Amino acid sequence: MTFRQFVYRNVIRNKRIYAAYFLSSAFSVMIFFVCALFIFNPDVRNGLFYDIVLQAMGAAESIMYVFSFFFVLYSVSSFLRSRKREFGVLLMHGMTKRQLNVMVFLENMLIGIGAIIAGMVAGLLTGKLFLMIGSSFLGIPPLSFHVSWQAPALTIGSFALLFFIISICTSALIRTNRLIELFQAGQQPKAEPKASIRLSLLAAVLLLASYFLAATATAATVYTRMFPVIGMTVVGTYFFYTQLSVYIIKRLQRRRLFFWRNTNLMTLSSLSYRLKDNARMFFMVTIISTVSFCAVGVLTSINTLLTQYNDDYPAAVGYMAKEGSKDAKRHLEGIEAELDARGLNYEKLSFPIKYLHVDEVIGFRGKADADRSGRMKSVPLIPFSSYREAVIRAGHSFGERPLTGDQALVILGSLKDRPMLGTRGHLTYVSKAAGGKVQEIGITEHVPIPNHLLRELEEDFSGLVVSDSVFNRLDSQVKTDHYTGFYVPESGRTIGMAKNLAGEGGRTKYEADKSYAITVSGTLVSRQKGLYSSLLFVGLLVGTVFFIAAGSFLYFRLYADLDYDRRQYMTMAKVGLTDRELKRIVTRQLVLLFFVPIGVAMIHSVFAFTALQRFFYISIAADMGIVLISFFVAQVLYFYFIRNRYLRNLKKIFRHGHGIR
Repeated sequence: MTFRQFVYRNVIRNKRIYAAYFLSSAFSVMIFFVCALFIFNPDVRNGLFYDIVLQAMGAAESIMYVFSFFFVLYSVSSFLRSRKREFGVLLMHGMTKRQLNVMVFLENMLIGIGAIIAGMVAGLLTGKLFLMIGSSFLGIPPLSFHVSWQAPALTIGSFALLFFIISICTSALIRTNRLIELFQAGQQPKAEPKASIRLSLLAAVLLLASYFLAATATAATVYTRMFPVIGMTVVGTYFFYTQLSVYIIKRLQRRRLFFWRNTNLMTLSSLSYRLKDNARMFFMVTIISTVSFCAVGVLTSINTLLTQYNDDYPAAVGYMAKEGSKDAKRHLEGIEAELDARGLNYEKLSFPIKYLHVDEVIGFRGKADADRSGRMKSVPLIPFSSYREAVIRAGHSFGERPLTGDQALVILGSLKDRPMLGTRGHLTYVSKAAGGKVQEIGITEHVPIPNHLLRELEEDFSGLVVSDSVFNRLDSQVKTDHYTGFYVPESGRTIGMAKNLAGEGGRTKYEADKSYAITVSGTLVSRQKGLYSSLLFVGLLVGTVFFIAAGSFLYFRLYADLDYDRRQYMTMAKVGLTDRELKRIVTRQLVLLFFVPIGVAMIHSVFAFTALQRFFYISIAADMGIVLISFFVAQVLYFYFIRNRYLRNLKKIFRHGHGIR
């Protein structure tokens, strides 16, 4: 037998342990390859969404590559620890340290090459299906199946480099301790798990505090609380597994009646060792699962926002002519001509927008705000009658009470701004031009003018609706813009209109150095849908990779401890453990090992979603619920698959050992 044959047989002999690692790596390669197929597909490269797809898929490739690096590195280092006895036997029979390093290097490269080949083959077999799903997500015609040379070259080159670097690092990780230590690895009695009361208390405090801060966050405080909450949650989760979980089990063991009932003694005693030994792995699984849940959940929810995105652009084509514009008439005639050429029926609405010269801004507590006065030297105003007409033309029912006196409503520029505007204090604007003051009393219920057609004064704020009397009282010499909206029943048919004015993106903002601003809702909605859908598609792919990797961590840690479990259960068999009791103990332990990390991750995710809800003006609870339930069902299936295989392996060992009664 040659050295290479020996390495090959080594891998085949340990296929049970390597299975999850190999399949997870192959799955990562497959997803990476499929993303590359998207990026280099000629239909996508020539399509409208290529820049969006390139960014989304490029980000997915980068995330998966970095994650795969650390996943493979952690997996290999875990395998090395479980093979110390085998290394001891080889060294005792004359293998040199150099030969041992070469053997481990070749083994890793063999598995890596196998994962690359398997992933590429799986990618080729499923590539057409993924392209169909991707085109469906993007809302574009089905993409042709095309394998350019760049996609396999990028995949093979990237993962070959990854496995090569990992294999080099792996050789450096091998510690050829004394032979006696290598032989005794895994057989030495473990020290009794201990937990610090202070660190356990710290874990509970950190987790409860982070949950409280997340649950009580508002749209204005989410940004400031986000990173502290994430940090507290991560640290709290780590100490939860290393300290608090062990402390809880110790407390349960002191309850004698519960501890001595049925097989609780065996289950809890073994569980405390498992939790302590695998605390870091559980911590990683929890954090990775939380990231997966949040990423997929948020992207799923963002996609639902598209259903109301049309409300941000009530006019199919919105045109703002800045004061003094000489091209407005020509531009409007061109837009009308395009609408006629497409056979679209439309209604047209025009009204002026005057700018209020502000002398002083008084905050919601009645104090003058010098900073705001400086920034808001002039504020755009539209009359209440025009606001009502714009809402009705957009097809909405109108039930807001008319404004009187100096009352004013903040113009809602986008529905997603409503939560932030709701936390904004009401301001009062003192102006000699208006003959007194204008006082905010609330926010408009609808978006009257498409977003980005008014100048942004502050974040999420761009103007006011005032009573007609105040509007008419304004000095005619103040700056005046003119808004024109074209309302079309089928706004989706305006995709690509007015490219000479709005460009490929479908809009020219007011802040642009032009004499006009314009939005074309068909193009904007189409691009936004493409962005959301591509993000959701990528999020699902990356989230699935993370989830499978998290399950793989559990799998290979379980099988790495199989020898220890075998000795433990055989000892118990000698004192009367039955097959039924074995199943019960194993099932209860696996339930805790599989579902505690996922359960903790789901609790983290629920509070994260609660905080994120502050950003949204519609409920995302249903979307989040579907995502969490889907992951839970997948975890249940994975649990039964692993449990059956694990029990079968245990029974196989027992059949060759002392047997179970």
